[in-house]
Amino acid sequence: MSTTQNERLRELLEPLVTSQGLDLEEIAVDSVGRKRVLRVVVDSDTGADLDQIADVSRELSAKLDESDAMGEGEYTLEVGTPGAERLLTEHRHYVRAEGRLVKFQLAEGGELVARILKADDEGLDLEVPGVKGRKATTRRIAFPEIAKARVQVEFSRKDKNENAEEA
Repeated sequence: MSTTQNERLRELLEPLVTSQGLDLEEIAVDSVGRKRVLRVVVDSDTGADLDQIADVSRELSAKLDESDAMGEGEYTLEVGTPGAERLLTEHRHYVRAEGRLVKFQLAEGGELVARILKADDEGLDLEVPGVKGRKATTRRIAFPEIAKARVQVEFSRKDKNENAEEA
């Protein structure tokens, strides 16, 4: 049974990432001109700080240097965290996105933008913002109803505590 390069890389690198208290979210090998770039995305429930990323980067670099997982030729290793508008694909992603605004593509068609209040094993409790002066409503959505979900960037969100103080 043949395995892909990404599978071999995941098998090699995931134990190192996990030993640093992080989750290996994504591995991608891209060609940029004549050079190759190995992108490794890591995260945790509390996020990953720069020191953790630097530590895991050194560990991964050393492990890659002693293996032939990247084959011959030069490559660049980039280690980082998911972007601000991350795609939610695993249960842990939904848990980490509690309190965040998310755009859902629904399995039966259509889309919904709502804030994740709580994630459990079966689905999500959401707060759907009110439209045209109406109050927000709550909604329950099961994971099978979700085709795709992506965190939305909020530039002007006011914390509920700030609103209470201003009133």
